[in-house]
Amino acid sequence: MDLHQLTPFLSVSPQITAADVGLAAAKGFKSIICNRPENESEDQPDMAEIRSAAERHGLAWHYQPVISGQITDADISRFRELMESLQGPVLAFCRTGTRCCTLWALSEAHHLDADAILNAAQNAGYDLSAQRERLQTMATHESENPVRATGRRHEVLIVGGGAAGQSVAGSLLQRNPDLDIAIIEPRQEHYYQPGWTLVGGGVFERRETVRNMSDVMPQQVKWYQAAAHAFEPEQRQVVLEDGERLGYSILVVAPGLALDWEAIPGLKDTLGQNGVTSNYLFDLAPYTWELVQSTRKGKALFTQPPMPIKCAGAPQKAMYLACDHWSRQSRLQDLQVEFCTAGAALFGVADYVPALMQYVEKYGIQLNFQHNLVSVDGSGKTAVFNVTDPEGNTTQIEKAFDMIHVCPPQRAPKFISESPLADAAGWIELNPETLQHSRYGDIFGLGDAGNTPNAKTAAAVRKQAPVVAENILRALKGEAPRAVYDGYGSCPLTVERGKIVLAEFGYGGKLLPSFPEWLVDGKQPSRFSWMLKEKMLPWIYWNAMLKGHEWMAKPEVLRHRPTEQEAQEACNFADKK
Repeated sequence: MDLHQLTPFLSVSPQITAADVGLAAAKGFKSIICNRPENESEDQPDMAEIRSAAERHGLAWHYQPVISGQITDADISRFRELMESLQGPVLAFCRTGTRCCTLWALSEAHHLDADAILNAAQNAGYDLSAQRERLQTMATHESENPVRATGRRHEVLIVGGGAAGQSVAGSLLQRNPDLDIAIIEPRQEHYYQPGWTLVGGGVFERRETVRNMSDVMPQQVKWYQAAAHAFEPEQRQVVLEDGERLGYSILVVAPGLALDWEAIPGLKDTLGQNGVTSNYLFDLAPYTWELVQSTRKGKALFTQPPMPIKCAGAPQKAMYLACDHWSRQSRLQDLQVEFCTAGAALFGVADYVPALMQYVEKYGIQLNFQHNLVSVDGSGKTAVFNVTDPEGNTTQIEKAFDMIHVCPPQRAPKFISESPLADAAGWIELNPETLQHSRYGDIFGLGDAGNTPNAKTAAAVRKQAPVVAENILRALKGEAPRAVYDGYGSCPLTVERGKIVLAEFGYGGKLLPSFPEWLVDGKQPSRFSWMLKEKMLPWIYWNAMLKGHEWMAKPEVLRHRPTEQEAQEACNFADKK
């Protein structure tokens, strides 16, 4: 629990869980204010559980949702009224605590000096200097509307501190250590998501896949521990959740994607119980391994939604590792395993399908193509699928299960899909080669939220980051981007414990192997590929990729094409020689 005391009466915190409520009660808090709207993000805990925990522990609960980046005078007045009516000490929380701190600061502006308010916020760990003008305005009652002045400005502003954001920052700093870079990222943890499949397969411990964000954030980078709310590309500004506006010369947008658990009715309510799991969540991957160990007979379902999704092979990986365990424990003959995919093929690149089919047949897996999961009844142990036949007709069927591993539908985050940066489908509109925005030349994007037709994997980011870094430095000089991305992505398909089919491919399904065939044939299961996945790639991720070391990832830079004048001058020079 991350508490920040503003006054003896009020402390603020990032998102809390139901388990944190008991700790809050033990620390003497009497009231809780939630300033975060429900369903603001896919990783948000269930609000009803937190409220129920507050009631159990005798804490007063107050729900005052405030929209990120849009703190109104009405919000401020309501917060002030709450503070005047509640029994303290009071704990207020939102996604990062910034909104709560800002509400408190603005609610105190009528009687406290702006410097005193900002110092108190700074001592609590929140930099609200961008609110100074609004604080002063409210103190003199000169305006009822928020001040919309631009705050601080950076040469390069990066939205997202995940694999993509950190990697491009690292690549930039390797090229120019003096570059002024800032990252907007609300999370306090950084996850190695490719490891979650191995957690679900009993190979990794969950703790091996997470580090403190502060430990991976470059020291030269300014970290805004807040959520981005909106983009104002015409003004070269990003709006944060507290209303602060950050300016930039170059913007990099790398927020990742959103897991849409709500799109499947019943799923969110039963995740982590009733045999329903998913390796797509840090908290649930260990439950996958628990289920694999405890399931001895019956039916096991593994699902895959319509594309695009990150790591399109992950649903299969979970299935193959489970089947390998059941086979080693002599349980597989008592289990009916089904792969239910919304797609029409086992894998998008045909060259790798024969090797995968050998394992499908070895494990006796039933393949159900064009089966899209649409609802889950956890207590009833049933799942409903929309099934599309070759003529395009859709019917619904119900399947019982003893265990189900679900890959959720995935979309761009709402603040991306509703922004000027999005294409018609809601993804960041990028040039697939240069990764420059198609309409805004001072904006680049990479990672899972882009609309480029590559596999959404960490391996893709490893190749994208150097391209973006190279093109950013050219853009800062006023030059056109010349580094190009070939669509490279990699999907190490864990077909059994100790062997992997190493799928590596680019745009159009072109095979792009990293190693000579005599060392590893990616189209066949390999122990070398398993060693790469288990031992080498995690180390490369933490110690090379995030730090900008571009081993086997140097960008291809197109040669400069001379203008007619340059060509003529070259010819004249040659004639003189």
